[in-house]
Amino acid sequence: MPAADPVTWPAGFVAYTGHGGLREHGDDISIVASDRPATSAAMFTRSLFAGPAVVLSRRHAAGRNLRAVTTLAQNANVATGRRGEQNAAEVVRRVAAIIGVPESEVLIGSTGVIGRPLPMDTILPRFDRTAERGVAAFTAGPLDVARAMMTTDTRPKVAVRTAGRARIVGVAKGVGMLEPDMATMLAYVFTDAELSPADLDTALRGAVNRTFNCLSVDTDTSTSDTVSVIANGAAGAVDPARFAEVLADLCLDLTLQLAGDGEGATKLLRVTVASARDHAQAKRIAKSVVNSPLVKTAVHGADPNWGRVLMAIGKNTDDTDIVPGDVTVRFGDIEVYPEEPEADTLGRLVDIMRRDEVDIVVTLGLGAAEATVYGCDLSAGYIRVNADYTT
Repeated sequence: MPAADPVTWPAGFVAYTGHGGLREHGDDISIVASDRPATSAAMFTRSLFAGPAVVLSRRHAAGRNLRAVTTLAQNANVATGRRGEQNAAEVVRRVAAIIGVPESEVLIGSTGVIGRPLPMDTILPRFDRTAERGVAAFTAGPLDVARAMMTTDTRPKVAVRTAGRARIVGVAKGVGMLEPDMATMLAYVFTDAELSPADLDTALRGAVNRTFNCLSVDTDTSTSDTVSVIANGAAGAVDPARFAEVLADLCLDLTLQLAGDGEGATKLLRVTVASARDHAQAKRIAKSVVNSPLVKTAVHGADPNWGRVLMAIGKNTDDTDIVPGDVTVRFGDIEVYPEEPEADTLGRLVDIMRRDEVDIVVTLGLGAAEATVYGCDLSAGYIRVNADYTT
């Protein structure tokens, strides 16, 4: 039985975690379910190689009445052909039977190595044993579920907020292959707020665009990205605008946890581009900076090399309205371009770069639009993790 979890689910939600043989030790299967009908919203990767879990979940999410989420860790079940589709469908069928809901109300996430079939010979017996116990097996808390979802993560990611009488709890995983093309990684949000499907969808899309869609670790988009929110109404109605605001704050919390735990990361990198022509330009330039391997390695080494930031801005050659003389760059609160810091300031600049969180601010001098994106430094640890990933 999972250890006592200091974080609890919103009213009406229960969860289960167990070991299904996907990893050598520890729980690798999780289920979170509502004990009553719910409304939902979800977004998925746009990768051309989206896995069977994503393809199946897209169909189920279209009904906007998801009631449960199941996740398999350590195996993405991607590029596994017809067999992979059948295995994903069988997992959903088993989960639906355990909790007593239609299969169309179950979302499935699968994350990990690409190109390997699911070990159904160990997974299905686990579901059989769980079915024998029924909801009595559903004793896991949010931290238990977040741990069971982990692959190369070093710590579980959980966030909690309130909106009126309602509670909102989010869990997430993912520290590599992170460059959003809708959301990025797996993130599930559960709330006892009562909201219409339309209001829930609007809130989720707004939150994703301001948070998960502003996250990048290594510019690679996963084949399994999924983010969803399920609302069962147990706490009653809440103001949709207030809920949207709180949901975005919770998603930002998870985004920062993901960025700070990027594979091999030692620092959180936050890049803000201000006074841009429009939001799209601000975000594009900011992403160019946060994704630059040279900027990321400079941050890792606490090297205030602002020339690399200028390089990352300048390679956006279609943004011809950017005038170098109108651009400013700051590391923390110290301007490094166009006015080079005085010699006696360089020591303080290095101290800023040594912090656990490094802020780079660029102003373009074009308009009033602004965007902030989130990432991490690039260390030898990233290479080690990914060089050895399947061996």
